[in-house]
Amino acid sequence: MATPVADIGADLAAQHAELAGLLSGLDEAGWQRPSRCEGWTVADVVTHLAQTDEMALASAEGRFAEGLVELARGLDPASSVDEGADLMVARDRGQPPSAIFERWQTGAAALRKAFEACDPSDRVTWVAGELSVRTLTTTRLAETWIHTGDVACGLGVALDPPDRLRHIARLAWRTLPYAFARSGRQLSGPVAFELIGPSGDEWSFRSDESPLTTIRGTGFDLCLVAGRRADPADTGLKGEGPDTDS
Repeated sequence: MATPVADIGADLAAQHAELAGLLSGLDEAGWQRPSRCEGWTVADVVTHLAQTDEMALASAEGRFAEGLVELARGLDPASSVDEGADLMVARDRGQPPSAIFERWQTGAAALRKAFEACDPSDRVTWVAGELSVRTLTTTRLAETWIHTGDVACGLGVALDPPDRLRHIARLAWRTLPYAFARSGRQLSGPVAFELIGPSGDEWSFRSDESPLTTIRGTGFDLCLVAGRRADPADTGLKGEGPDTDS
């Protein structure tokens, strides 16, 4: 059963609040500290989140193409999504921390309000193609959580993994075919995730078909790997089946 979008929206708001707590009262030196994102400072990470939240807002409001043109103004065409993100951050670099913080908070609040006004099953345009508002909300939760961790690492702050990671783990499971396709591979068959959440809950993601590959471990480790913030070999994840080493 799909998770109600209101629940995902509430968790997105909680994730925004966690990041805001890290940034509130941060001095200039803190904003300029290197983050876990290679080559990006804390200020760069928050700028990127502000930009991508504005892109998601444009998507939710049915004006994705126009929003993308505005966000990319003055930039040469990028060869990849990552290069485009780097170019946009570089163009907006140097803004006062107060302006960056206000831009991100204002955009995040507007995005939550836009999601609340949408039918969760509505199809909207996003970078990888069309997806539902529910999936876009989860995608924004995932990116905000990943980048909150990037900021926390830069500031030397240890954060406890939240139970809202369940949405992100489920998204990783549902988008496995897309992830494999991007790397030029194809899944051998159904994959199941058997995970343990931060509070000890069991998270099981599987289709009606018997899985050929099963991944077991903590939801936190799985989300770190899915977010490209950890190598599977450096986690406690264990796998059985033909797609474990892919």
